[in-house]
Amino acid sequence: MTTWKSGVCEANGIDLHYLRTGGAKPPVVLLHGLIGSGACWTPVARGLEGEFDVVMPDARGHGGSSAPRHGYQYDEHASDVVGLIQGLELSRPVLLGHSMGGMTAAVVASRGTAGLRGVILVDPTFLSPERQREVHASDVAEQHRRTLGFSKPELVAQARARQPHRSPELIEHLAEARLKTRTEAFDVLTPPNPEYREVVSAIDVPILLVIGDSSPVVTLEMATELRSLNPRLRIEQIQDAGHGLPYDQPERLAEVVASFLRELAGPINSRR
Repeated sequence: MTTWKSGVCEANGIDLHYLRTGGAKPPVVLLHGLIGSGACWTPVARGLEGEFDVVMPDARGHGGSSAPRHGYQYDEHASDVVGLIQGLELSRPVLLGHSMGGMTAAVVASRGTAGLRGVILVDPTFLSPERQREVHASDVAEQHRRTLGFSKPELVAQARARQPHRSPELIEHLAEARLKTRTEAFDVLTPPNPEYREVVSAIDVPILLVIGDSSPVVTLEMATELRSLNPRLRIEQIQDAGHGLPYDQPERLAEVVASFLRELAGPINSRR
């Protein structure tokens, strides 16, 4: 990662920190989930950087980005991403988002104003109103507050015990990201979320929806329903993965994503 650029872009009135692999290649912007950071995409980005210019921003309230006291709804997150695309002068980028980042990417794409080539949604937070209320009423924010009392080595040790299959490097990134997530960021869980069926129906670029075979969020049945709402949506299911798909199967995800990106880049940029 030493050759990757680290920068700050002013967007939507705040500073967004990002990592970027660079090069004169088709751009792809990777949006992380709640308590993540751009660096948490490292294993996926390694699988893409040979052919693509990968940009990995930290969302507001996360990592090295600004943490305003208010403004954590999906509309604000989406406006941040549009500002980043404009600020970095990215030409026809593809957006890839996981979880919270997946919903953000979908909202950006539904607006039709960012000049996107396509969008990739990795188990986005497409939740029913009932499930949104359950999550909001749960103690996830309080759990996070307690987590902030731990040291990074303590969090790393806990994560290694819980997820021994994840790479030590990735576990370090995840622990650091968690400690740099401000509690205000949890305001994104406040209902109502954008109505995901309406959002997906409004997207007018190619969509790749990637889900795990054991995700409690977007099931295959739900994915199939979304495909019936928008014929531009394609479904890929990755085995042995739940909601943490980019962390549990990063190499497989990078392969699926790269294949889709090559198609979108077309014959001019294709190396095949």
